[in-house]
Amino acid sequence: MPTAPENREKRRQVILEIIAHQPIARQSEFVTLLHAQGIEATQSSVSRDLRELGITKLDDGYGQIHAAMDSADHDIPVDLVRSIDTAGDHLTVIKTAIGAATRVALVLDRSDWSEIVGTVSGDDTIFVATASGRDQRKFVGRLTNLRH
Repeated sequence: MPTAPENREKRRQVILEIIAHQPIARQSEFVTLLHAQGIEATQSSVSRDLRELGITKLDDGYGQIHAAMDSADHDIPVDLVRSIDTAGDHLTVIKTAIGAATRVALVLDRSDWSEIVGTVSGDDTIFVATASGRDQRKFVGRLTNLRH
């Protein structure tokens, strides 16, 4: 009988195969497809697997953000950024294309931009926290330069 880590690894491999071959709109679809292949899965295990695999919901369904992302600025999908505004000295509000905020925030979180303390994203809005006003100006400047 396979152990829990073996089951998890198999489930994750099948999840990667699924997103490579078909669009998936809901996590429940992953659960159904996994069950069809004889793999035990719950919505919570699929949710955890997606997060740890760097898979997020994009405009056209779930897709993988490169897990081994380097810190190169060109990895930040600035084409999805619609506006950048500041709110106080430590908070930057980024508006993105509909459904793209999670993707952009994930890339920012995985970047090595030292001025970013953390991000919170919704569907088309990201809040980026910085430690100081100076860090905020640096962050906004870097992101703005990438957009032009």
